[in-house]
Amino acid sequence: MHPDVSADIADLDNTLKSVEAVVDIDELRRRIRELEDQAASPDLWDDQEHAQQVTSQLSYAQGELRRLEELRQRVDDLPVMYELAEAEEGVAAQEATTEADDERTALRAEIELLEVRTLLSGEYDQREALVTIRSGAGGIDAADWAEMLMRMYIRWAEKHKYSVEVYDTSYAEEAGIKSATFAVKAPYMYGTLSVEQGTHRLVRISPFDNQARRQTSFAEVEVLPVVETTDSIDIPETELRVDVFRSSGPGGQSVNTTDSAVRITHLPTGIVVSCQNEKSQLQNKAAAMRVLQAKLLERKRHEERAEMDALKSESGSSWGNQMRSYVLHPYQMVKDLRTEVEVNNPSTVLDGEIDRFIEAGIRWRKSETV
Repeated sequence: MHPDVSADIADLDNTLKSVEAVVDIDELRRRIRELEDQAASPDLWDDQEHAQQVTSQLSYAQGELRRLEELRQRVDDLPVMYELAEAEEGVAAQEATTEADDERTALRAEIELLEVRTLLSGEYDQREALVTIRSGAGGIDAADWAEMLMRMYIRWAEKHKYSVEVYDTSYAEEAGIKSATFAVKAPYMYGTLSVEQGTHRLVRISPFDNQARRQTSFAEVEVLPVVETTDSIDIPETELRVDVFRSSGPGGQSVNTTDSAVRITHLPTGIVVSCQNEKSQLQNKAAAMRVLQAKLLERKRHEERAEMDALKSESGSSWGNQMRSYVLHPYQMVKDLRTEVEVNNPSTVLDGEIDRFIEAGIRWRKSETV
């Protein structure tokens, strides 16, 4: 085996060992056994919300363990692949070596992606994520752009088999959406997706302009941690105004014949949230309250950090107005303005291939806070 290949395999092995140490595989196995015991309880589904948390956490933990065990097996098998290639001759040897090289490249990408997870150590990083997308400047194009971004994140979640629950979608009159709020329901989603927060800019030939002129559109992405029962966010009923209304879909088409949609206004702060995607008014109110609690928790965190922010400049870690540009015309490029990561195939990015941007964003954030 070539010395460079041996050194690279040793480096992969050491990187994976460091990930295994941070994750603590023995503790992960113990946690899985504990969750399996809870999931086997006959009264588990007496509390549906708790049951969903248990089954979701169990599925995630089992997936993480399986992923680590498979990576460990593949790294251990890599030297054997090269030994078998050396035992071959001619074309067969070349093909076997190429196969081993391809496996080594794939392993490096997967291990580095897993290594990024070990950088998520913030107070709320292990929470599920609540994502809100709002159209900005750019009229109908901006509304269409907001919907494209929503699809991008949902496709990304689907590729990773993360569950998504849409709480509210406010459709624009002609096309696209004014805003949408959805939860990505897997551990560490807040820490992972929080680097996506900021203003996303799209440059393209407008499909809505009969003169085919170039249009620049903006949409804002907000990412909050999902509130858990341990969070001390107490909201007195007297501080709330609850309005009910009829749910509607694109173009004003009625999707519900009863007034089941719920809008909640938090009177002291003026924060307004709504949910119209559940079947009953009670379900919509409960979902809207979860969104409101997340927003109030984020507000509380900002207030607690305000004094520290005044003493310490965070110019390096601020999101700024624009954090990523997506250019479809006159050339093809997606570029992150913080990390300088660039991709020349926007269609794959808009179809959910954003791991490279997320990984670089997490590493960038970590370097900015050191």
